[in-house]
Amino acid sequence: MSARDVIIRPVVTESSMDAMSDKKYTFDVAVTANKVLVRQAIEEVFGVKVKKVNIMNVAGKKKRQGQYVGKTAKRRKAIITLTEDSDEIKIFDEE
Repeated sequence: MSARDVIIRPVVTESSMDAMSDKKYTFDVAVTANKVLVRQAIEEVFGVKVKKVNIMNVAGKKKRQGQYVGKTAKRRKAIITLTEDSDEIKIFDEE
């Protein structure tokens, strides 16, 4: 599995944006990825040093469309903490 397959997208919420000041970044990752794969992928793609990786599984939500009931897809979320001497990850292009 390549590094680009492990990291799906950054999670952009109010709480995840506040955590960026503490060098904590949140990403959606592949459901099959473990902490070691996520650490290697982040270090390879962004060129930073990772201090800690926390991973959580997010269950799919129940959704209805009239009488039909279904579920959204489950996903896996990783919170990456960078070392103090590491550069920041640029999620948005700042001009």
